[in-house]
Amino acid sequence: MEDLPDHLVWEILDRLKETVDRNSTSLACKRLHKFEREQREVLKVGLGLHPVNEALTSLCNRFTNLKKVEINYNDYWSELGKQMDDQGLLILSQYCPSLVDLTLSHCNSITDAGVRHLASCRKLVAFRLDYTSRITGRGLFFLVVGCKNIATLHLTRCSNVNSVEWLEYLGMLGTLEDLSIKNCKAIREGYLNKLGPGWQKLKRLQFEADFSSANVNDLDVWKGNWISCENLRELSLVNCIVSPGRGLSWLLDNCRALEKLYLHMCIGVRDSDIVNLTQKSNNLRSISLHLPSDFSRFFLNIPLRLTDESLKAIAHNCSMLESVKISYLDGDHFPSSFSSFNLSGILTLIQMCPVRVLILDHVSTFNDNGMEALCSAHFLQTLELVRCQAISDEGLQFVAQFPHLSFLMLVKCLVVTDDGLKPLVGSHKLERLTVEDCPQISERGVEGTARFVSYKQDLPSIY
Repeated sequence: MEDLPDHLVWEILDRLKETVDRNSTSLACKRLHKFEREQREVLKVGLGLHPVNEALTSLCNRFTNLKKVEINYNDYWSELGKQMDDQGLLILSQYCPSLVDLTLSHCNSITDAGVRHLASCRKLVAFRLDYTSRITGRGLFFLVVGCKNIATLHLTRCSNVNSVEWLEYLGMLGTLEDLSIKNCKAIREGYLNKLGPGWQKLKRLQFEADFSSANVNDLDVWKGNWISCENLRELSLVNCIVSPGRGLSWLLDNCRALEKLYLHMCIGVRDSDIVNLTQKSNNLRSISLHLPSDFSRFFLNIPLRLTDESLKAIAHNCSMLESVKISYLDGDHFPSSFSSFNLSGILTLIQMCPVRVLILDHVSTFNDNGMEALCSAHFLQTLELVRCQAISDEGLQFVAQFPHLSFLMLVKCLVVTDDGLKPLVGSHKLERLTVEDCPQISERGVEGTARFVSYKQDLPSIY
C-alpha cells in the first residue's frame, strides 16, 4: 500500500461507501488512515456520542473536510445519557468550515440559541429538522438570515415552528429550490403564499397538512395572479384542501414543468384541475393518486371527485408518463367498493403512455379483464397489486404473457392461489417476486417463480 500512487489510494477509498468498511480500512496502515481522514466528507452520529461535546469535537478535529453531517437520536431514552445540545451546534459551526448539509433528527435538547450558532456556516445549503420540538420560527429566521444560500429546507413534525417570517425572507432571497413541510401543526397551507417571489426558483414542494388544523379561510390569503411556479418539477400534497379557484388549486393550474405529482387525501380536487394541469405540463413522468372517495363533501359541501375524465386527459397529454399509482382509502365509513375510476379509464392510461411502473391499491374495478389487457403493455416492467380482490387465478396467469415484466408484488390479494402462479414456475420470466399476506398462496407455491423471491405471511393461511 505504501508504494501505490496517491490517485489509486483515493480511488480505493472512494469506492468504500459503508462507514464500517472505511473505519476498518483506516486501521490497515498510517497512509490509509491519513487519506481516509482527509477524504471523509459525510458523518452520521447520535446515540454513540459520549461524552457528547468531547466526542463531537474529536470527530470534527479528525475529519476536517466534513460537508454533510446527520445527528440522529431516534430510539433515544434518558438512560442512554445526555443528548447533544446547543453547545454541539456551536462546535459544528467552529470546526466544520466546509459544512453544506446538516440534518437534526429527534434532537430535543437543541433550542433556537443553538440554531443561531449555525448562522455562521456560510456554505450551508441544505438543512433538515425532524421532530425537534424546541426549535421555533425564530430559530429558523436566525438561520436563513445568516445562511443566505439555503436551497433545501425540510421540516418534519416540528410542532413549535409557529411563525413564517423565515419563509418570507427565503422568498426574498430567491435561493430555495426544495421545500418540504410535513406534520408541522402550526404551519397551515395558507402560509405558503408567504414565499412570494421565491416560487419562481422552487423545483420541489412537499406539503403535508394536518386535518385537525385545516381551515378553509386560509385559502383566501392566496393571491393567485402573482404565483409563478414555472420551474416546479415535483409537487407532493397530503391532506390539503384544494378549493375551486383558491388556495393550492392555483398550483395545479400554473405548473408547466411538472414531472412528478403526488396527491394524497387532497380534498376537493376536480377533474378540471387535472385536465388543466396536463394541458400545461405535458412533461409529467410520475403520478400518484391516493383518493379519499367522496370524502370532499364532508369538508366543502361539494361532492366532487376524480373520474375517468382525469385519466383520459393524462393519457392524451402526457406522452412521457412512466409511473402510475392509484390507491383508495380503506375504512368502515368509506367502503372499498367505491371507485371513481373505471377499468376503461385505467386501461386507456396504460395503453397510451409508456408506463413502466403500475401500482394499484384497493382498486376494486381492476379485474381479470384488466390483467388480460396488460398483455399488450409493452413498456410495463413493475406491477404491484395491493388488496385487489377482483383479480383471480385466471387473471394472475396472464402475468406469464406480459412482454417485459420483471418485478411483481402481491399484497393482501385474498382470492389468488398457488394455481395463479403455476405458469411462472421455471419460466425465468420474473427477476423478482414479492408475496405478502396472501393467505391462499403458500411458500411452496412461490418456489421457482422468479430469480429472487420474497414471501411473508402474517394473515392466517389455509395451508
